[in-house]
Amino acid sequence: MSLADDVLDRAAELRRRRETFVVATVVRVEPPTSAQAGDKALITADGKLWGWVGGSCSEGLVRREALVAMADGQPRLVKIAPDEAAEHQPGVVLHLSTCPSAGKLDVFIDPQLPRPLLLVVGGTPAAHTLIKLGATIGYSTCAVHRGAMPADFPEANLVIDSLDLGPARPNASTWAVVATMGHYDEDAVAALLRHDVAYIGLVASRRRTATVLGVLQARGITGLDRVRRAADSAAGSSQEEIALATLAEIAAERHAHERRYAIPLPETATDPVCGMQVEVTGAMHTLTLGETSHYFCGAGCLDTFKREGRPLKA
Repeated sequence: MSLADDVLDRAAELRRRRETFVVATVVRVEPPTSAQAGDKALITADGKLWGWVGGSCSEGLVRREALVAMADGQPRLVKIAPDEAAEHQPGVVLHLSTCPSAGKLDVFIDPQLPRPLLLVVGGTPAAHTLIKLGATIGYSTCAVHRGAMPADFPEANLVIDSLDLGPARPNASTWAVVATMGHYDEDAVAALLRHDVAYIGLVASRRRTATVLGVLQARGITGLDRVRRAADSAAGSSQEEIALATLAEIAAERHAHERRYAIPLPETATDPVCGMQVEVTGAMHTLTLGETSHYFCGAGCLDTFKREGRPLKA
């Protein structure tokens, strides 16, 4: 198996685990470079890079652009060259390289954000309709119902037969609806409140909603302000219409208030010899003079600085 194939296999596993990552693909090179067209790498949200997109001159730049792409969700073409004209082009990011090899490299950065998860608790007609509609419009779907089997929810990506929600990996891109219709509302809401999900909707009448919140408050459960009555405008409608109104409410709120991933960018310093940006953490070539630490892209720049005692570039 080639390295590129292995990268794609790892990408499939990250997608299965609903993790955020970037696939970086070298699409064009002008030698001399250590990369070839078709080389690939994965960059995860913690900044780790696996694969190959060139040596030290390109790796740090690709990693930083990948983290930016994960934060804004936008793909981009990164052009790394020593003398590229600084012409603005939509979707293109230019980085001037000071690498001694003087090669050129174009890398396509493709962020892979997990699909939003629609998690529905209950075995009611509203719950089944929510799963069907959610799957149709592109949500990853998880059906939760005590004793449920996968065959009970054929459209669901995952079926959980208890209120242990761990297998679903609920997170800030999870939109949860309790549609148990009085059977175990309180337990379902309590299970969801243990997770940092984007939305918790309860399909219930006003009176029933007040009762559920009152019971949970008496149990000492906090965070009840996160629970809302789902599809309030659809009161008196059919189960299917309530499901449709709930999903419309979720879609509108998701697009209006969608949380972007907060991806921390690594601290960088400027190589005083060549001007290249160097990641401070894990830097291999450093020199401390007095209270000032200098960071270098490679041994050549470090040796030059030691020998000449001054930067080559102003």
